[in-house]
Amino acid sequence: METQPSAERRSRHLSVTRPISAQQDEVWDVISTPGYLELIHPFCESNVVVEWPGEASIDQIRYRSGWVYDRYFTSWIDGVGYDLEIGAVDEPTSRVSWRLEQRSDDVTDLTIGLWPRVVVDIPGLRSFVRWAVVGPMMRRYLCSVTAGVDWFVTQRTPVQADQFGYHPWFSSKRGTRA
Repeated sequence: METQPSAERRSRHLSVTRPISAQQDEVWDVISTPGYLELIHPFCESNVVVEWPGEASIDQIRYRSGWVYDRYFTSWIDGVGYDLEIGAVDEPTSRVSWRLEQRSDDVTDLTIGLWPRVVVDIPGLRSFVRWAVVGPMMRRYLCSVTAGVDWFVTQRTPVQADQFGYHPWFSSKRGTRA
């Protein structure tokens, strides 16, 4: 497992920032709770915790689509955020960073950064697929996840499946017409 992204992965990331009407410690309390993805994540079927909390944290997310990814935390900064590697067993991982920053007395910015794994290992095509397909799909995904954190922190009710829209990779597969 790679704990430091390569120069290419460091430079080719995407991120989404969402302001949340809450104190930073309120948001931290949510995103540092074991199994919290079940409360905030619109595409999460279950979030099994193996080890928690801290830098050696490990959990598993089962998406509504049936995909199962393991998350291995590589850094943990109390009250601020964490970094992790996420991926299916025996597949390359993507690096993810969650960070909180107090914008004002009652607004906290949540930023989730993603350094996606290589999907197509053909030079030339790799960059096109990453930014024409993976980038927009993952930005949509991150917008839904950050909206879920905002919803749970401000409303104190769990997020529903696909609450912020259907995602073709992570939502339950819709039935097809006969």
